[in-house]
Amino acid sequence: MIKKGTWVKIQDTILESGHRAPQLPEDTKKVPLIMWAKGYLQEDAKINEIATIKTLTGRLVKGTVMEVEPCYNHDFGAFVPELLEIGKMGRQELWGGEDHE
Repeated sequence: MIKKGTWVKIQDTILESGHRAPQLPEDTKKVPLIMWAKGYLQEDAKINEIATIKTLTGRLVKGTVMEVEPCYNHDFGAFVPELLEIGKMGRQELWGGEDHE
């Protein structure tokens, strides 16, 4: 059981895939629009249970509890080999080769 007042991350589906705007790209229209929010639990809850949180801005938001005390994670994604080639091409165009960093 997660206690009231604990910092958590919740998730809620804002729009199902069938209700997305018609002008969106096809691959975007195929998936639901999902919201994530972080805040303090307003009542005791369990993971995967619907609960209300209070965000740092004071909003009350309801959604499914996904994570307790979530941390900030960031990276630049998976390795993309094409970017190495683009870097070489850019150095060649700008400075005449790889030796001029």
